[in-house]
Amino acid sequence: MNELEINTGEDPIVSIVIPVYNEEACLSELIPRTLAACRETGKSFEILLVDDGSSDTSVALIKEAAERNAGTVIGVFLNRNYGQHNAIMAGLSKVRGKIIVTLDADLQNPPEEIPRLVAMGAEYDVVGTVRAHRNDSFFRKFSSSLVNKAVQRATGVMMHDYGCMLRVYKRHIVEAMLMCQERSTFIPVLANSFARTTTEIEVEHAARTLGESKYSFGKLISLMFDLVTTMTTYPLRLLSIVGGIISATGFGFGLLLLVLRLIYGAEWAEGGVFTLFALVYFFIGAQFIAMGLLGEYIGRIYHDVRARPRYFIQEIIGSQPAKKEAMREDQSSH
Repeated sequence: MNELEINTGEDPIVSIVIPVYNEEACLSELIPRTLAACRETGKSFEILLVDDGSSDTSVALIKEAAERNAGTVIGVFLNRNYGQHNAIMAGLSKVRGKIIVTLDADLQNPPEEIPRLVAMGAEYDVVGTVRAHRNDSFFRKFSSSLVNKAVQRATGVMMHDYGCMLRVYKRHIVEAMLMCQERSTFIPVLANSFARTTTEIEVEHAARTLGESKYSFGKLISLMFDLVTTMTTYPLRLLSIVGGIISATGFGFGLLLLVLRLIYGAEWAEGGVFTLFALVYFFIGAQFIAMGLLGEYIGRIYHDVRARPRYFIQEIIGSQPAKKEAMREDQSSH
């Protein structure tokens, strides 16, 4: 065992948080590669593998790794599936490092990028990443591009790849995020709202060769709604603007029909019945879109008012013992 991995009771400098959901095909390669990358940093570290209610052998593999690397690999097991961002928040609630790295378990972002990110994390509050030579489908790239542009406009923070979860946060940013109580959380946006200094670097991106993507088309749509409704109320304001424009257009068109009827007579007006129906349907459709967006916000309010926990940690395996309070007081006195 590397001397940096020996359980000394001291908090590690680097914490790695990896959400895991049915990734049995990747874990046997992910864990040793992540361990090797962390050793290259030359700093003490811990790796938290957060199982998000997996139904395959991921739980057994995490437990085995935690027992084999006690004090370094820590298994955090949720009682059911809560989603990627909530799983990461569960892991962040248990980290003890000063520099925290989040990483997906699918190996599309290589763990070998960790040393470079840790070095950058010493200088910035948040370090984002941009996937170079991205190996994803056209739909994933296109939808990601739309989301990134929307986030940039809403937050004013010009990062170019909010969908990449390989990111670095300083400890005080994580503590600020944990104080937030909203049920729907998009971590990169939330972190940037507290950060004073941010930057981003290019990282490699590999095609998924093991396991299957957990983001179906429906889940991507749900994620987009979560993103829009958790970071801004601008769509509500936009609805008022669009509604005003539509109303003004409808009123103006009504006046135009009246004038044309007076000029060309009643027979001409009857010929525009179907056009009028089309416009009515358009206005009704716009109203339903507005009601749908309002419903999304009301739904978020409903979930927040219930104040149910975002996750429930059922078990933790391999955790280092916390430092004694006396040690903390002794250090603070110096």
